[in-house]
Amino acid sequence: MFKITSAYEAAELIKDGDCIAINSFLALSNPEALHDALYERFKQTGSPKELRLFCAAGFGAWDENRFADRYIKMGAVREIIAGHYNSMPCAKQMAASGKIEAYCLPLGVLSHTIRAAAAGKDWILSDVGIGIYCDPRIDTYALNSNSKKELVKIREIEGEEYLLYPVPNIDIAFIKGTTVDPNGNISFEKEYLTVDALALAQATKRNGGKVIVQVERVSHMFSRPRNVIVPGVLVDAVVVHESQGIAEEYNPTLSGDIHVPASHMDYFVNKLSTTKNKKTKTDDQTADIIGERAARELKPGHIVNIGIGTSEMVGKYASKQGILKDVHITVEAGGVGGLPAPGVAFGATIGADMICDMATQFDFYDGGGLDICFLGSLEVDMYGSVNAHKLKENYSGIGGFANITHSTKTIVFCMSFTTKGLITTRENGKVIIKQEGTIPKFKKEISAISFSGKNALKRGQRVLYVTERCVFELGTNGLVLKEVYPGIDAERQIFSLLDFKL
Repeated sequence: MFKITSAYEAAELIKDGDCIAINSFLALSNPEALHDALYERFKQTGSPKELRLFCAAGFGAWDENRFADRYIKMGAVREIIAGHYNSMPCAKQMAASGKIEAYCLPLGVLSHTIRAAAAGKDWILSDVGIGIYCDPRIDTYALNSNSKKELVKIREIEGEEYLLYPVPNIDIAFIKGTTVDPNGNISFEKEYLTVDALALAQATKRNGGKVIVQVERVSHMFSRPRNVIVPGVLVDAVVVHESQGIAEEYNPTLSGDIHVPASHMDYFVNKLSTTKNKKTKTDDQTADIIGERAARELKPGHIVNIGIGTSEMVGKYASKQGILKDVHITVEAGGVGGLPAPGVAFGATIGADMICDMATQFDFYDGGGLDICFLGSLEVDMYGSVNAHKLKENYSGIGGFANITHSTKTIVFCMSFTTKGLITTRENGKVIIKQEGTIPKFKKEISAISFSGKNALKRGQRVLYVTERCVFELGTNGLVLKEVYPGIDAERQIFSLLDFKL
């Protein structure tokens, strides 16, 4: 039987060593009042300690003084398993210094393990991850040498290779909804996402754990059954917290209360905060050049995924080119239709036609439902393999990247040719490199593999690498120079900057 309780009382349900699974996508649907109560309890009592945190996506807001980062910094957490770390500065720093165990696996895989745990399974098999960093034969999913858990095993079935991933054993579920009705049923009408709330609650109860839900309001009216996301039978504690914003006021275009036609999309995109995007110099047009060229790969009827960062510009130029109304954009967090929200609201969708559970979206992605995707990249090697999750000084995490690129028919990587100092402009239809970057992004060897060019060739995928000065395509023997933009000196500004021959 559920009980409406204070946040601090709910935090007292958590014991030392518990595994807390957080139903969030970065800052979205993240139950901040529950995190704050756990922080206050640990600060006052030193308990609960030795906690293990599990989240398919990340669970931060790029702010060390918000969400779980507060109690991670104080030493309450022993272990984290997540798909993304970039939004959690304290967690990332403590993982890098070896103060906690930390593991990173593909977001879609982790989402599917939650659903498998709810079904009573102990593991899942997936071919997502073969030949990239989480394949034990290639690299490691551990973020430091203290992280020694074996979370991936190789299995062969009828001549095909798969990776075996264990499911989480969850003691506590942290979930954020909008309304609790008299029977404890939870609806999500003001949330931008459901993430995997129902499967997470089911998995927690299967393990004999406690489900704690933060809501904005209590209703005396019974919810319409189809509006219930988590039924009261699965809920143990409800915490009412009336102010639930992520970093800005509630936005009805993200929850679906206001539908946004393609003709109005630019207006609503510009209203959203993009403060967490990489800052660019005012005269630098690198991202615009890349976004404009990449958007020309869109065709009417395409089902699309657009990533964060430079690739966000594809949506802007799709709108400018008038093709946005003719394509169907999706977001791995669950949105179908509309346009991905930028910056701190990434994961939400402006004007979505539908918002489904995350595991369901990854079913579609893994099954080859996407016609084309646009994603960023840190490095590319001579064979077309991509590093998008790890540099020596920074571990951002894989997120949905591995699943999105696994079966999509056409993959477009949106990236600058060099970085650190690059300034590019356009004049009279020509590209001008005003200042060259000091770090090349196309290299003979890269420091990690998030996407395998070899696998893509085997699967028959078309792969493009769109930069501010040229376009490469993946060929049988590696990268092929497909296009050089007007104004670019190919010998001086492309070939001479490569440490390998095309």
